[in-house]
Amino acid sequence: MNITMAGNPVSLTGTLVKVGDKAPDFLVKNKELGNVALKDTKGLRLFVAVPSLDTPVCDMEVRKFHKEAAAVPQVETIVLSMDLPFAQARWCGAAGIDTLTIYSDFYNHSFGKNYGLYISELGLLARAIIIVDAANTVRYVQVVPEVTHEPDYADVIKALKALA
Repeated sequence: MNITMAGNPVSLTGTLVKVGDKAPDFLVKNKELGNVALKDTKGLRLFVAVPSLDTPVCDMEVRKFHKEAAAVPQVETIVLSMDLPFAQARWCGAAGIDTLTIYSDFYNHSFGKNYGLYISELGLLARAIIIVDAANTVRYVQVVPEVTHEPDYADVIKALKALA
């Protein structure tokens, strides 16, 4: 898949997951610097990959999913970024975000690489939405072609409601 960052082409490392794939494992960090793997998450999950919470588009996107995903309570919304866990905790506190799970892929980039979303030139995650069901099957994938743009929220929420 071809994606750009501010109009400049960037490369994704790994193979992009597709609908029907088994969700690859990953190892990310929680706010206490503890390890979290796919097996530690359960049920219907909405993975929201963003480059950094400290950018206007990412900030807007996470706030939007904070509101929208609340309408589908049986879904666990998990936000992943390359921000350090300390920065993520600071951002969540300042933004009043307390119902989303936020993990950092800074340590070994395994979420980004295993899901085909790691932008190697920048050390960031591509902007993407992935829905994984309780059987760890990928049910929805949306990668935003221009990283500085927002995702199609309506399409994501429609897919979530259909799967819930």
